[in-house]
Amino acid sequence: MDLPVVDLSPYLAGEWDPQLCGEVSRSLRETGALLVKDPRCTVEDNDRFIDMMENYFSKPHHFKLLQERPHLHYQVGVTPEKVEVPRSLVDEEMQKKLKSMPKENQPHTPIGPDPKWRYFWRIGSRPSNTRFQELNAEPVIPEGFPEWKETMDSWGFKMIAAIEVVAEMAAIGFGLPKDAFTSLMKLGPHLLAPTGSDLEKYGQEGTIFAGYHYDLNFLTIHGRSRFPGLNIWLRNGQKVEVKVPIGCLLIQTGKQIEWLTGGDCIAGMHEVVVTKRTIDAINVAQEQKRSLWRVSSTLFAHIASDAVLKPLEHFAQSPLASKYPPMCAGEYVEQELAVINLKGKK
Repeated sequence: MDLPVVDLSPYLAGEWDPQLCGEVSRSLRETGALLVKDPRCTVEDNDRFIDMMENYFSKPHHFKLLQERPHLHYQVGVTPEKVEVPRSLVDEEMQKKLKSMPKENQPHTPIGPDPKWRYFWRIGSRPSNTRFQELNAEPVIPEGFPEWKETMDSWGFKMIAAIEVVAEMAAIGFGLPKDAFTSLMKLGPHLLAPTGSDLEKYGQEGTIFAGYHYDLNFLTIHGRSRFPGLNIWLRNGQKVEVKVPIGCLLIQTGKQIEWLTGGDCIAGMHEVVVTKRTIDAINVAQEQKRSLWRVSSTLFAHIASDAVLKPLEHFAQSPLASKYPPMCAGEYVEQELAVINLKGKK
């Protein structure tokens, strides 16, 4: 199944097409995902970012550990491989649900922490006054990468700009005011969060780089990776391997949009594994003597920490609304992180 591709150009040019906005909200509701084309986010931008991250992730282990900040819960800098535990490994309810799925739709079962590296880089301004004194640590810039800050900021801001357009179009499609979501995103703790998976070391079919999980933020956006491997689950439970066409961006729904729509739109489940298509891409990369690091060009867009998450406008009347009590987005994020941390200590 191919996801619809929505070209954002007409909207950016001021042409309002309610039908297109309806398509955006429908795709997010039914599939938890959407492919978009944004003329401001070019293939060259994505390539420049991935080139730099391939170069970074291929550096020696001891060099990358210099950017590790475990005392800040890895909220800036690098997270080494085998630190992050996939939720499906520690969440017993989720495990029961997985076993009840039809075989062909079941995710791969993680046996330990994810063997992927990740880098967290904050994008955008932070609130000067907040109840959530986020770990306002300084950004971490590796030595020997003079282009680092400019490359990270440039790509990060372009992807946030694309998310803002999708958020406006989705709001209109959901029958909400155009700025219903974007007004809540202002000063959110957005994170550019590329992952790096070493296909030379972990290139066997069936290897799980990111175990079955949902994202706790508002919307997640990815530039195209050079190696396929992302599986998503549609709302009807069907498992789909995602193919991102060249020049497109993939958007996925997180828990915060589920909250704001009272469960009308649910957080999309997904995993990243080595598939037959990944192996084909590895073989091509080897022939062309290219890097065998699979870099995901990922950004997590958030609702501002002090903004209240609750079903908006007509969604407050939904039969599921009581499952989504009002709470600060920052409190929700802290709860999610605590669950994973506490369960990870078992």
